[in-house]
Amino acid sequence: MILVTGAAGFIGSALVWKLNEEGINDIVVSDKLRTEDKWLNLRKRDYADWVDRDELFDWLSVYENARKLTAVVHMGACSATTEQDGDFLMKNNYEFSKKLWEFCTNRNIKYIYASSAATYGVGEQGYNDDVSSEELKKLMPLNKYGYSKKYFDDWAFKQEETPKEWIGLKFFNVYGPQEYHKGRMASLVFHAFNQYKENNIVKLFKSHKEGYEDGWQLRDFVYIKDVVNVIKFFIDNDTKSGVYNLGTGKARSFYELALNTVRAAEDDYEIKGEDVIEFIPMPEDLRGRYQYFTQAEMSKLKKVGYTKEFHTLEEGVKDYVQNYLVKEDSYL
Repeated sequence: MILVTGAAGFIGSALVWKLNEEGINDIVVSDKLRTEDKWLNLRKRDYADWVDRDELFDWLSVYENARKLTAVVHMGACSATTEQDGDFLMKNNYEFSKKLWEFCTNRNIKYIYASSAATYGVGEQGYNDDVSSEELKKLMPLNKYGYSKKYFDDWAFKQEETPKEWIGLKFFNVYGPQEYHKGRMASLVFHAFNQYKENNIVKLFKSHKEGYEDGWQLRDFVYIKDVVNVIKFFIDNDTKSGVYNLGTGKARSFYELALNTVRAAEDDYEIKGEDVIEFIPMPEDLRGRYQYFTQAEMSKLKKVGYTKEFHTLEEGVKDYVQNYLVKEDSYL
């Protein structure tokens, strides 16, 4: 049995979809639904049990429940990079993660958790995951969210008592179906599609850094289906414990992402950017904390045996737009 926390969220619900696709329904899902539409992410899913996040450790304390688990995939956290409440972030992204670590250690089972590319800050030390823990400690996140993720990574490396295997996944810019509840934090593909549908235009931030043209800020955009393929690989295979990047290894621009979104929406690949893209000033609160370039070094994942090809940006955006966003039912 697999426990998935944050199971109604973006990546968590996509993982439950992936498991169901492979005939696996011996899954315990845990989250908080509140008043959001996250419940729709699980509406089609088949799983064994639902546990409210606030009651999870009570549930785990019951021997009959705990003994069934073979892996914990911890995707439950505050994922908003703009969150300003540091105490809230540390409680959700650090303390909760520690308690699950201790449970997995005591049960001698696998622990996979969500780290983040936000731990790399502006990337002044590169985006290499295949370095020592001492090198990773030198990373300088730009926001409290990134710090909360980095601090848990650092803590994990210091532990002498560990789960059977532990994997921290540094997610880069993930996009795809199931992100609809995320509001401002949803991907540019989602926002670009809706902007274009409403106004026939997509708005991108101007550049406020020398060397980058407007709209040509670069990110490593990774499709959700690739993300869950990698998580399933770690569930199925015994590998070296540690942190792993999860991107494509190829940085692309917001301009390309937006243009491909419009082209996929219209199914017209001759559309030009100048006809559908408008540049607007970046909000003041973002300018000092904005990454202009991210690109995952992916050799470490390949070293442990992962061989599947990732979607190109064009392939991922086309699948997302044409098979989900334009459909009446846009869920996996």
